[in-house]
Amino acid sequence: MTAVLYFSRNPNPRLAVAVARHLGADVKFGWAAPFDPAQSPRFRALNPSLRLPILVENGRSLWEADAIACHLSMQVGANFWRMDADLPDMIRWISWGKANFVQACDAVHFELGTKQRYGLGPVDPRALAEGRRLFHEAAAQLNAHLAGRSFLLDSGLSYADFRMASFLPFNDIAGLPLLDYPDVARWYREIEHLPAWRDPFFGLHVPALPPVPGHG
Repeated sequence: MTAVLYFSRNPNPRLAVAVARHLGADVKFGWAAPFDPAQSPRFRALNPSLRLPILVENGRSLWEADAIACHLSMQVGANFWRMDADLPDMIRWISWGKANFVQACDAVHFELGTKQRYGLGPVDPRALAEGRRLFHEAAAQLNAHLAGRSFLLDSGLSYADFRMASFLPFNDIAGLPLLDYPDVARWYREIEHLPAWRDPFFGLHVPALPPVPGHG
């Protein structure tokens, strides 16, 4: 039975769809809105938090983008999720990224994007300032690491690169100054060249995200 990857356009579901398409995984894609009361009972049985992405295969559900990426990479026999001596280094960058660079991007995007998109309240200036402070701190470290490297691992593109970049497709809203960190900007341009990353929803019928007031 073909697996179904339930997703939305938000950052982590987008990440999972990009991984599946980059790997050429044998999955069907199903757009979902688990917080819609009409859909909640069904999806609560698949993920108690109701959050996407969710992969359903052979009657079992797997949630969290990192776990799904690992599973799909193993399933297709790809080394995108490293299973060799580079595994600890890949895990290092996934872990560091989620606690630093990705967290900073998320914090800024939450204030300027998510809250405004879904009417969750005004921008919190202190939270925004802290997110930007963390971004500059993390981006400086990331920039230093990427100097002379195309990707995070010396062996080439891995899932760690996709995870680190997970909020950057939304930087038109967050407005984080990537160009202040030229090696980070160069690295991300390389990722954007990948069709599965640039437009993971190509050919899928997916509702647009609600607009952010003040952004076209």
